[in-house]
Amino acid sequence: MSTVLDEVRAAEASHGETTGTLQLVSFHLAEEEYAVEITKVREIILLSEITRVPQTPDYVRGLINLRSTVIPVIDLRRRFGLPPGEQTAESRIMVVDVRGKTIGIVVDAVDEVLRVSRDKIAPPPPTVAGVGREYLRGLVKLEGRLLIFLDIDQILRQEDQDALARMG
Repeated sequence: MSTVLDEVRAAEASHGETTGTLQLVSFHLAEEEYAVEITKVREIILLSEITRVPQTPDYVRGLINLRSTVIPVIDLRRRFGLPPGEQTAESRIMVVDVRGKTIGIVVDAVDEVLRVSRDKIAPPPPTVAGVGREYLRGLVKLEGRLLIFLDIDQILRQEDQDALARMG
């Protein structure tokens, strides 16, 4: 799947900024549909063996060896305080760049790559308060769908990033 991502990134680099569009990768978590910018996604892999590391936050699943590079993996359900989900054939690890660090995030399913006009992205409503607001870049309004557009760089607090850096 990383070849498709590479092609889409190349198209976005030559086309995206001038047309006012963003390319997003949409995915499911619990009953909701989320999206992140494709430029943050390195690749999408099958959920594989994750080595648990003691004394880490509960949402840190552990470490994986990805082509001789050890990367930490977090469970986005746990990070968002959602109930645990079952691992299915659709479960994936999205390998993403978070503030210059490579991490994996476990999601229920990866759906598609979308090209979205910037005018279809609304800012987070002011009524959304509390812990989750810092993760939001906005809401993507599509035909019959509403996607939660995440700021992947805000998923981890600085102390979490420091802890993950010591792991990897």
